[in-house]
Amino acid sequence: KRPDRPYRNRPGSACCLGRIRGSSVMESLEHKIGYTFQDIKHLETAITHKSFVNEKMVGRYMSYERYEFLGDAILEFIVSKYLFENYQTMPEGDLSKLRSSLVCEFTLSKISRDLRFGEFARFSKGERQTGGANRDSILCDMFESVLGAIYLDGGMECATAYVERFLLQDIEHKQRFHDAKSMLQEYVQKHKINLQYELLAEEGPDHNQFTVRVVLDGKEMARKVAHSKKTAEQYAAFETLELLHQPTGKR
Repeated sequence: KRPDRPYRNRPGSACCLGRIRGSSVMESLEHKIGYTFQDIKHLETAITHKSFVNEKMVGRYMSYERYEFLGDAILEFIVSKYLFENYQTMPEGDLSKLRSSLVCEFTLSKISRDLRFGEFARFSKGERQTGGANRDSILCDMFESVLGAIYLDGGMECATAYVERFLLQDIEHKQRFHDAKSMLQEYVQKHKINLQYELLAEEGPDHNQFTVRVVLDGKEMARKVAHSKKTAEQYAAFETLELLHQPTGKR
């Protein structure tokens, strides 16, 4: 417990969006996620990769993996409940597809990257040098592990507030983004257009910056840079769809 913290959460209070005082790394991360932990060890564990544990020779249960296991189950419940309550006429199959677009690796890793989880996380020197802090699978896991940590520390109310704040906003936009490549493929097949994804560059110390462009019938439509080739293609496909559906971009 940290009784000296001026913005600690109180039982029964709304979760936890007050300003955080102090300048430590953990307090900065608390401020990012909008939650003040009563037991900061939960947050420390949630951002500790197993490579750090192995390098420092500490107990194997100090990495985020167990928290991610818990957070994964909580996330599915919170999202399912939200969709069930807010999309009351949507059939079960469509609800499942919508949920999948929200809890997928691509969506969760993007949120974690926006929150700079990779910068705050604890990795071994080797894992960080080989791009672990930017790896989509790890960032996705950390969104869920932080959720598990919040649940253990503050309960379901605070866990729900975290998911609603960062994931359950602008859901239709997230769905279109998730489906961008398949939607673009359907578009080009319908209009008999040649589609190409071209990898233009692999840069960075570990080749973890990819530049990709989308070309339709020989014309460049979008060019994007991301931490993986797949993600760069997704961004470029989404931007291309946005251009095609503007009044000047309709075919």
